[in-house]
Amino acid sequence: MADGEDLEQGGVQDLLDQTLTGAVGSLGASSGAIVLLERGGEVLSLEVTAGIPPEFFSPLRHMRLATATPDPVLEAVRERHLVWISSSEDLARRYPHVALFLPYPRAHAIVPIASGHTAWGALAVLMPPERSPELSACERRTLTAASDRIAQVLHDAADAGHPLRPAPEPRFITLTNPASANPPAAFLSRLPDGACSLDPNGRITFVDPTAADLLGASIPHLLGTRLREALPWLDDPAYEHRLQDAAISQLPTSFTAVRPPDRRLLFQLYPDRTGLSVRISATDNAPPATAPTDGGAGPDRLDAMRHLVRLAGTLAEAATVRDIVDLVADHLMVPFRAQGFLLLVPEAGRVHVVGHCGFAPELLDSLNHTPLTANTPSVLGLTAGVPSFFPTRDEFHAAYPASPAIDGGMAAWAFLPLIVSGHPIGTCVLGYQQPHPFTSDERTLLTSLGALIAQALGRARQYDAEHQLAHGLQARLLPHTLPKIPGLDVAARYLPASHGVDIGGDFYDLIRLTTTEAAAVIGDVQGHNVSAAGLMGQVRTAVHAYAIAGATPGEVLARTNRLLTDLDPDLLTSCLYAHLDLAHHSTRLATAGHHPPLLRRPDLHTEILDVPPGPLLGVDPAASYPTTEVALPPATVLALYTDGLIETPGTDHDTNITELVTALSHAGHTLDGIADALLDRAHPSGNQGDDTALLLLRS
Repeated sequence: MADGEDLEQGGVQDLLDQTLTGAVGSLGASSGAIVLLERGGEVLSLEVTAGIPPEFFSPLRHMRLATATPDPVLEAVRERHLVWISSSEDLARRYPHVALFLPYPRAHAIVPIASGHTAWGALAVLMPPERSPELSACERRTLTAASDRIAQVLHDAADAGHPLRPAPEPRFITLTNPASANPPAAFLSRLPDGACSLDPNGRITFVDPTAADLLGASIPHLLGTRLREALPWLDDPAYEHRLQDAAISQLPTSFTAVRPPDRRLLFQLYPDRTGLSVRISATDNAPPATAPTDGGAGPDRLDAMRHLVRLAGTLAEAATVRDIVDLVADHLMVPFRAQGFLLLVPEAGRVHVVGHCGFAPELLDSLNHTPLTANTPSVLGLTAGVPSFFPTRDEFHAAYPASPAIDGGMAAWAFLPLIVSGHPIGTCVLGYQQPHPFTSDERTLLTSLGALIAQALGRARQYDAEHQLAHGLQARLLPHTLPKIPGLDVAARYLPASHGVDIGGDFYDLIRLTTTEAAAVIGDVQGHNVSAAGLMGQVRTAVHAYAIAGATPGEVLARTNRLLTDLDPDLLTSCLYAHLDLAHHSTRLATAGHHPPLLRRPDLHTEILDVPPGPLLGVDPAASYPTTEVALPPATVLALYTDGLIETPGTDHDTNITELVTALSHAGHTLDGIADALLDRAHPSGNQGDDTALLLLRS
């Protein structure tokens, strides 16, 4: 049975490979790749590449579908549409974090692989930079046909009981070019420069005697190897990056290097999709490229550096501690091949786990609330700021025999102190399921990374504290509950703006006046800060007091206006006041520069009420506010709102209110359902540029 399953697996892979190479060839692309969702649908894994080896795209090998950082592959899969990136400039503008590790002049097309309601992954191709900035209709059809073919193959295999299982490592397909041929060796031997040829994996497939002599190695020693493997003095990320640059960009490039002890060589690289032609010559005119580094060189370190550059860019935008945890788990564990991650902070004299991934639950229980006086590496990171590396379990227990619970299913650990302005604020712990020898370069990179995470964590904890304070203040200023008034149904919503400290000046209130009368208020103080919130509290309190005292709608606003004028708040405030007479089914309205209320009648006809506006509060102490009376038949919905519900950058104000009228007329029947529908329409992505308050009333 196992052989049959393997055969089915191989057959599926063959069909995928044929479809990928066919699409790359038809489009005249230099390379392509297929990324598939693993079982469970949470992680995208690189399945196969054509033309460019998988290690060039190590940051794309495993991507969590829920990752918030903008990414064209994730966008194509999540939103089920083709993503076209016409140039490296376009990539940098739309996906800056991806551009950090793919800084090559290429055009990209990514198309989702899906069938019915099932998403399988994505097909990506890289095209020449000199092509047209737009995809042609024919190219789109080619991409769509290829993705449909792959989806059908995967669907049929799954239906037959042989779903494609992710391979331990991505597969690589070498593209062929029938027109290519090896240059005549006799011709090359007469030239003063040396020549060699590399396949897409960077292995030497041809080298002439002149090149071998310049490199100081024999032809048999060089053939079949990579340059960095055969020649230790070329084992450096700077040179490897140039090779990758040429292979991915498909543009010529060059670099100089020093063959020990002091012979300078110029390497000129000429790529096509089948490999690289390298011209080697002696030179005294160009300075050498970056000097070789100590240990850890090569693609592994280069990949790690690219991950860290990408992590640095994403951490700069991280707002909360949760963001930090997700980003570090996404971009730190993969390049350093860790299987576990912990983020620890001190709280009230004890250790607190604020983020984790991969560690056993019993370890989290044992670490949480550990006293800061304990002698463990996690505590030392929080108190003394000391980095610690333990390549094996034995070395750890030799140093800390009283801490067996730290194992957590791991066999090696790195404890990285997080220090801001000389003060430890946390510890980042990486865990490895197998013994892991930490090279000097790796220790240096990880220790430096601690500073990067520390700065982001410090900002994030401050943001979280401000966020908590803001929500606490906002909750105290807005009504905890609205009074239950016989004959009146009410629904209220408040959403803070998606920026700043999430506090603003929008407010609403419902005031019981008598057994059959109530007052509804909504307003907006300019700004998104503590000053705006404080003034909002003063306005709400004043309106409430004047309403209870029996003032008419116009008088309530006039008295509140005089109070604000005396306070000289230097902030503009709009307000709408509605006096509801439930016994006579009517309402009297007055407004201080606020948006007009909406009225939905029992037959669902919805209109904008014409309420003559008075000036904003706090501007003119002598201002008056006219009152308008409107009938409020049973089952009529009165909607009061602030500008967060209707204002969208680049759109017309009147058009937005008209669209809100239409939405209200079709928004269902329950007030809670209506409120949710209006908010979903205004903020489909959950982000809003301004505070939003909504108060719905039905008699």
